[in-house]
Amino acid sequence: MNAARAFSLVELMVVLAIVAVLAGIAWPSYAAYVQRGRILEAVARLSEARARMAQYFLDQRSYVDATGACGVAPPAPAAGDAFALTCAGTSATYTYTAAGTTGGSMAAFAYSIDETGLRSTPSLPPAWVKHADCWTIRADGYCL
Repeated sequence: MNAARAFSLVELMVVLAIVAVLAGIAWPSYAAYVQRGRILEAVARLSEARARMAQYFLDQRSYVDATGACGVAPPAPAAGDAFALTCAGTSATYTYTAAGTTGGSMAAFAYSIDETGLRSTPSLPPAWVKHADCWTIRADGYCL
C-alpha cells in the first residue's frame, strides 16, 4: 500500500525560516544597489547638463538667456524620476543641482556641479559619509 507523501508542518516552518533569513540578508543589498543606480543616473544627468551649458556659453558668451534664466533649462522631471534638476546662474556662473524628489526614497540626497566642474554633495542621509569636492555615491563615503 502506498503511503501518502506530504510535508509536515515542521518541514514547512524550516523552509520558511531559511527563506526569511536569505531575504533578510539579500534585501538590504538589493536596496543599496537600486539606490546607487538612481544616484548614478542623477550624476549622469548633471554631467550632461554641464556639457550642454558649456556649449551654450561658447555660443552665447553667457550662461543665462535674455530673461535671466539658465541658457539650458533643466528638463521637467518625469513621473518615475528620483531626482529633479534645477539651475541657478548669472552671466558668468551657474550651478546645476539634482535633488531627490520629495516623498521618495531619495529625498535626502542632493548633488550639484558648477561651471568650473566642481562636484559637490550638499545633502545626504545622516549616516552617510560626506566629502566636500565629489559626488558621494555610497554610504561608506566612496565618491566620484
